[in-house]
Amino acid sequence: MATPFDEKFFLAQLDQALNEKAKAIELGKKYAKAGVKTVFLVGCGSPNRAMAGIRYFLDRDIKSLQFYSYFPAEFLYQEPAKLDKDSLVLLISHSGTTPEVVAVSEYLKDKECHVAAVTQFETSPLAKNVQDTILYGESKAGYKAEFMLALALLTSLVKETDNWPIADAVLKGIDAFPQVMADVQALSDKQCAEYAKDYKDDDFFMVMGAGPCFPIAAYVAGVCIMMEMQWLHTSVGESAEFFHGPFEVILPDVPVMVFLGEDESRPISERVIRFCNKFTERLMVFDSKDYEMKGIPDEAREVFAPFVAFGASERFYEHLAVWHNHPLSTRRYMWKFEY
Repeated sequence: MATPFDEKFFLAQLDQALNEKAKAIELGKKYAKAGVKTVFLVGCGSPNRAMAGIRYFLDRDIKSLQFYSYFPAEFLYQEPAKLDKDSLVLLISHSGTTPEVVAVSEYLKDKECHVAAVTQFETSPLAKNVQDTILYGESKAGYKAEFMLALALLTSLVKETDNWPIADAVLKGIDAFPQVMADVQALSDKQCAEYAKDYKDDDFFMVMGAGPCFPIAAYVAGVCIMMEMQWLHTSVGESAEFFHGPFEVILPDVPVMVFLGEDESRPISERVIRFCNKFTERLMVFDSKDYEMKGIPDEAREVFAPFVAFGASERFYEHLAVWHNHPLSTRRYMWKFEY
């Protein structure tokens, strides 16, 4: 059985991120005043996915700014034509040593654009290369800390430029977010333990999500955890594409995970669930609507819902790792040698 969820320890991992929220807000105001028109969101793995989830709502609601998501290696090779003095590049790396992210920070030293970074330590190469750095300190909850601080900065920016109607509610919701995520993990633990027992012998999973639930929940669950940390084969997809190929591999014994949020993309995944209820006996649904989200204003629930849906699945991986005798920290290649 997995180690019991330690709420006190979990919340402590996000204390500095909460303290840095004010700095992130001030940076957002600074970039708005400077006339930023284009924002490039650059990171690998889960930081990239956290920013992509935020971008969903900004693309939907914000008219005066353009937002682009990049993996850093692609950013370097493409050299986006829109990168200029009115651009902001937001770089995120948990360690601050991710080679591709550090390379982008080096590349931008000679550019006129604005650059901000989110990472743990001021001694990291990324922090040393970027003046406007937001630090959340040593943390085992980096994915959530990065989301909180990127969301605070970007919400502040668009509050100033476009008076985003839900900006104040989102900023208030960030304060409640750590406790909400702690509550979700505690409440979902029993179900996740049962799922882990039921699915411990499977080596293939289909993982689906729509809208912001795809990057924040489905992608991170399937790629960053199940593939990277448990060496399981997964097919990770957007629910909008499910009926254009992926559904052909659904059989009664094929495990499917679906993440449900609360924005307008929800019906897309509900359609996937209806199909799976007919053609597979092995369906897991992680739905943000099952959780109270105490302290998050109703008008901001949709922004935090993908993370809540993801949080509802987190204890599943912890329990699965015990069944597999394969700690989530174990890697076959990563960090082992130069590649």
